[in-house]
Amino acid sequence: MKYSEARPGRTFIIRLEDGEILHEVLEKFAADRGVERAYLIAVGGAGTGSALVVGPEDPEARPVPPLTRILDGVHEIAGVGTLFPGADGRPLLHIHLACGREGKTVTGCGRTGVKVWQVAEVILVELTGTDARRKLDPGTGFELLQPEG
Repeated sequence: MKYSEARPGRTFIIRLEDGEILHEVLEKFAADRGVERAYLIAVGGAGTGSALVVGPEDPEARPVPPLTRILDGVHEIAGVGTLFPGADGRPLLHIHLACGREGKTVTGCGRTGVKVWQVAEVILVELTGTDARRKLDPGTGFELLQPEG
């Protein structure tokens, strides 16, 4: 286990609009306001055609090939995520979403493009006092969180 300690900074209450791409809008929001590190919760709707990474296509392959699911129809969403600088220093969102419709749920990572349907509400809490960041792990191909900086 690796860890660092952080303190809460600013808290933002955000409403995303119909058609916006969740990770793109939140990463730009953070960059525009100087938010380098944060955690967040999100609720709202995901539109038809939204893409989720739902697991590795082959869990033994390296780098890990993603298995993607495209949402068929509008889904309700509930998600949690973290935002830390990537290799290029810009905020990089890692968000997992549970997307439900008609009693069925698909859960996955929203890094491939979740399109907001009508509205998404996000509470984003800035984290300060840490140098934690994401670094590329060549073995998996993931940009892994490095808490110790």
